[in-house]
Amino acid sequence: MMLLTIFLRHDQSLTLDEIQARLKQTGFYESFPPPGIEIVSWHVVMGIGQVVTLRLPAERLREVNRMVEAKAWGAFRTEFYPTYDFQPIRETLRRPG
Repeated sequence: MMLLTIFLRHDQSLTLDEIQARLKQTGFYESFPPPGIEIVSWHVVMGIGQVVTLRLPAERLREVNRMVEAKAWGAFRTEFYPTYDFQPIRETLRRPG
């Protein structure tokens, strides 16, 4: 399993109504993320847009990428950041000896 953080940056050449119309036209909110992929967090970040973190099997990364290309482009510019959970490793490193 991996974590994937996606920055959905608003296209600021569009109004909010135009962005929402584009997302409705493509069915973005009904389709994203694909079934079986967990939303870990989804935040609106003022001045940026939306930041979504998903948990998914690594072999499904392409599927998520294709869905974003098909459904979100035109409303958002996107950035993808694949990550992993460092907390268990950190705990191991903190142990003495």
